[in-house]
Amino acid sequence: MSTPPANWKRLAPRPSVIDGAAVSAQDSLPRLPVPALTDTLTRLRSSLQPLAHGIDELRATEQKILDFERGLAGELQARLLERQKETQHWLEEWWDNGAYMGYRDSVVVNVSYFYGFDAHPVQYPRGPVHRAAALTRAIILFRKMYKNGTLTPEGTKDGAICMDTYRWMFDCCRVPGAAGLDWAISHAKNGEHGNSGHIIVLRKNRVWKVEIANGGSLLSIEDLEKQFQYIYDHTTHEYPAVGVLSASKRDIWAKDYQELVSDPMNENVINQIHSSAFLVCLDDTQPADIISFSRQLWHGGESGRWLANRWVDKPMQIIVCDGPDAKAGIMGEHSIMDGTPIARMCDDILNMLAEPTFDHGTPTKTHFSPPVALDWRLSPSTNSAIESAKAAARALTDEQELSVLCTPYGKSSIKRFGVAPDAWAQMLVQLAYARLLTARGWTRQGATYEAASTRRFLKGRTETIRVVTTESDAWVRAMESQDVDNETKRTLLKAAAVRHVQLAKEAGSAQGVDRHLLGLKMLIKEGDEVPALFSDPLFTRSSNWVLSTSAVFSKHFDAYGWGEIVPDGFGVAYMTGFDDKIFFNITSRVEMPNADFIAEISRASRDMYDLFEEAQKSRL
Repeated sequence: MSTPPANWKRLAPRPSVIDGAAVSAQDSLPRLPVPALTDTLTRLRSSLQPLAHGIDELRATEQKILDFERGLAGELQARLLERQKETQHWLEEWWDNGAYMGYRDSVVVNVSYFYGFDAHPVQYPRGPVHRAAALTRAIILFRKMYKNGTLTPEGTKDGAICMDTYRWMFDCCRVPGAAGLDWAISHAKNGEHGNSGHIIVLRKNRVWKVEIANGGSLLSIEDLEKQFQYIYDHTTHEYPAVGVLSASKRDIWAKDYQELVSDPMNENVINQIHSSAFLVCLDDTQPADIISFSRQLWHGGESGRWLANRWVDKPMQIIVCDGPDAKAGIMGEHSIMDGTPIARMCDDILNMLAEPTFDHGTPTKTHFSPPVALDWRLSPSTNSAIESAKAAARALTDEQELSVLCTPYGKSSIKRFGVAPDAWAQMLVQLAYARLLTARGWTRQGATYEAASTRRFLKGRTETIRVVTTESDAWVRAMESQDVDNETKRTLLKAAAVRHVQLAKEAGSAQGVDRHLLGLKMLIKEGDEVPALFSDPLFTRSSNWVLSTSAVFSKHFDAYGWGEIVPDGFGVAYMTGFDDKIFFNITSRVEMPNADFIAEISRASRDMYDLFEEAQKSRL
């Protein structure tokens, strides 16, 4: 099949609903609302003010907003409200296809993300065999809890949040579509309880199938160690780099995919990959520092060499490197599931492994089959495609830059200063970016995106927090002025932080700007006059995400990030949950001043700390 089934999203089963199950609250969750038109346009007007290049540009755009409001907007809003009545989630199909499944560049760098784990707990043996076995054991236990309904549901102080995308965490894969649209396929079965299935292990590009259970019992860590050791022992040279094909641009990959599956032997290998619970990639390298470790997880290391040891269409791949430290982490595919469920899974399994009471399992006393090698049968055409994919992977990954910074203070100090940590980090980035613009003599040509979760709603994913505000702009200007005293600077920062928290709450309540306007735009029909607003330069600039930002947190994460959204932008991943540091990972293309930006983040961090620490000391 080269085109998606019409109902592909509904084909992935969810676990049976039992009391306390992860999905027990699903049917009671509210549906995603459609914001009031006047509210969205008011928020839009406010968000445009600090991005305007002058009063004349702002007034021209405001007139187009007014023309839109008096013209087609009311009819589009009525159409959207009707769509909301007729669907479980009015945005779901548009978001799936427009943001992800219809995206035709490589998912590597452009879509995928990574989390890097801290060191293996000290009570365990060193080295990759045990680490791979322990991580695998913990994940299959997590998978079992999800499938049998005993996984603790996620929630906030405001109530339950949607667990729908957990259906796409295991036993599934993205499929490249030949007609310009991908889809995902799930091999999960109704009524499964997690005591069966297999994983795929990649070593030196070779594909191995490992059953995760024997006689209905999940393999123990000791059993899994034997399986992984067998793979290490029986993979002594590199195999054809078929996995790198999945890192190609999607239309190229779709063509190469059809060539691969035309051979029944290869089709079987792909089916085994697609239906595997998850992938374990055993990389024959030892990253020397946080940068090389991050790159290994993000895009297969130097020049994308280890992308051949991946299948990047899988929603989750565990990566374990060689050496006594056995550095490990995950590469996630973003299209069908956002990063927060995977972050929760990682946090849970790493917490489990750290506990002395972790269930190692009972070693199997009876004989069980060793891993099965799944080798490819490659045509000259596919061999040629592999070489082309390798060259494309080198070009893609070599044009990327990545920097990491940890500030010398964290959440405890920021809360002592009376500021919300997320807002502090966002304002820090705004100050650093403004200074970068000034140093380069650049005019701001875009905006800042922060992801807000809308999982309080059924099938909710994300909404945009438009970070740049008149309040943040006033604070940044004050910080760069010698005529503004420090008390005023502190007051302005706190005002900007309060405004940011308000916008985050609104976005989390699906009361943002961008998803609503996307919905209205999608309902413009043939024959309708397209509103001038949608091509307005200032409006367009307001969603040109030169800073793409997001935060997750686990005390077990040493690395975390993804790629920039636009060529002249930066990807800004950060974690504010540590008491003693704020973690920043900055990505960009090599032609962008990545090192200068990270230096400005460091400087802004110090200046903000000193600004508030001065006030703290003066009160003593």
